[in-house]
Amino acid sequence: MSEQPSVSAAQHVEEFRASFTAGQQRELAKRLTTFLAQYSHLTDSFIIEFFTENLWQTLPRPWQAVLQDLSYPQTARLLLDASHDEDRRYPSVWPLSLLAFRATAHALAFPRECRPDRGRVAGSQRPDEFLKNQSQSSLLGHIFRKHVKPKKQHEIRKLGTLVKQLCDQTGCRRVVDVGSGQGHLSRFLSFGLGLSVTAIEADHTLAAMAVKYDGELLWTLEKEKQKKSCSFQPPEARSVPRHIAGWVNPRASWEAFIKQLEYANHAMEGAQTSSAPSKKRRADLTQTDGLWLSSDRSEREQMPSEGRCCSDIRTFSEEARDAEETRLLDYPHFVLTGLHACGDLSATLLRHFVSCPQVRGITSVACCYMKITTKENPTPPGLIPPPTPLTPGAEAAPLGFGYPMSSWVRGLPGHQLSYKAREGACHAVEDYARRLVEESQLLRTHCYRAMLETFIRDARPDLRRAGIQTIKKAHLLAFTEYARLGLPRVGLPPDLALDQERVAAMLEQQNKVVVYFTLSLLLAPVVETLVLLDRMIYLKENGLDSQLIPLFNPNFSPRNFVLVALKPSR
Repeated sequence: MSEQPSVSAAQHVEEFRASFTAGQQRELAKRLTTFLAQYSHLTDSFIIEFFTENLWQTLPRPWQAVLQDLSYPQTARLLLDASHDEDRRYPSVWPLSLLAFRATAHALAFPRECRPDRGRVAGSQRPDEFLKNQSQSSLLGHIFRKHVKPKKQHEIRKLGTLVKQLCDQTGCRRVVDVGSGQGHLSRFLSFGLGLSVTAIEADHTLAAMAVKYDGELLWTLEKEKQKKSCSFQPPEARSVPRHIAGWVNPRASWEAFIKQLEYANHAMEGAQTSSAPSKKRRADLTQTDGLWLSSDRSEREQMPSEGRCCSDIRTFSEEARDAEETRLLDYPHFVLTGLHACGDLSATLLRHFVSCPQVRGITSVACCYMKITTKENPTPPGLIPPPTPLTPGAEAAPLGFGYPMSSWVRGLPGHQLSYKAREGACHAVEDYARRLVEESQLLRTHCYRAMLETFIRDARPDLRRAGIQTIKKAHLLAFTEYARLGLPRVGLPPDLALDQERVAAMLEQQNKVVVYFTLSLLLAPVVETLVLLDRMIYLKENGLDSQLIPLFNPNFSPRNFVLVALKPSR
């Protein structure tokens, strides 16, 4: 049942050395902040305001002249292609400033593909493991593919083997998977690689689904044993994931985090030895690996403390606190991992890695950069609030914002990244390049939305960038039909009069809309590089080396970087 890490994964983590020195990291951060500050008008612009803010005219006139007539494939090849092919052909002589902009953007961004794939605009959409079957990885056991989409199969296999290598290097057999969702990674780590896994997920429904899928896997194993006419030997208790429905407080200390793990484990042990709820109440409760969690907050608060997961922290005298800290230091060592931990959660895990003696290594795959807190925007849209009011003990002193984490970047002029810049860093560059090469009709949707914005502003000048949500198959509609469906979503009549000459004139500028968006998209990997480099520098400031690995196929998994670090052996 156990699967061994591949040779390629072992090569990724052979030494875990920093890829460049602290001085080189700081110098790169300076160049990144200087470059991004110079072109912040691109990273901060909203493509839906292309017409209302006359964005095309904000480009230098020499740029406008050479870019306005580019075809979509030329746009992909001349702007987004990171290769240095000597046979690159330009339809006209480009200004040096535009060539320098393009070259600098590619030079400053961390390479998103491992050799030999670097530099290709639109490589194979699927990794080789999906050549035989587009929905099933040939390198992942069938018991780990059930309920798992191909993208996630690719991710859990590669990250799982990386975590296993890190565990081997640190001598840890325990893993804490934060933001575990439906437990796909946790199942592979525990059942597939034989690790002891504690999975934490804030969404109680997802945590319950994880336990359900664990049960299905065990049932499948039992059936396979029966087919082979041998008695079924259930996995050791330590190899079955322990699922915790709980919220990791980004403002709490590492001690609070360890207590959360400890209390939850005690709660599950107590729940496993106590009787299960009556059938009458089972409809309102969710079972999570022996721990019964009510979906009703008031009932959860009424449950005895030994029967619920929470991060409530008791108040102790100083003597008791000293004893408590000594006890917490005896908690078993573990490796921390987070697969696409959203917003500040990735930063929180890195802070726990730095501060908590029990955390010996970390693999961090980040996402949703726009949800990161900053000094300028401490409560960005989409920020997940705590599920329940925090007790005074749990509300520890603020540990800082999600960006910047390092003192060095915090001190650089122009280091600020707007919400829009961080949102842009989440875009799938490879996917957009592929659309350009294929001249996909999907490219017209940006132009449609920008056109609609002009008519919305005409009718309601106070309504700016209103959300209309996705209109299904918008690229197959005429603009008038698109507008008829979109206008009511912002409270305007569907039959609002549209100047057809104006509509036609804006439709003729669709290529300009696409080119402008491509220019801003060219900066997305640069913004992501600064965010991740800041985290590497933060670790270095705390005496810890790290390495950033483009682990996943970026054509398949756009947020493909994993930040890897371990603490020296003691």
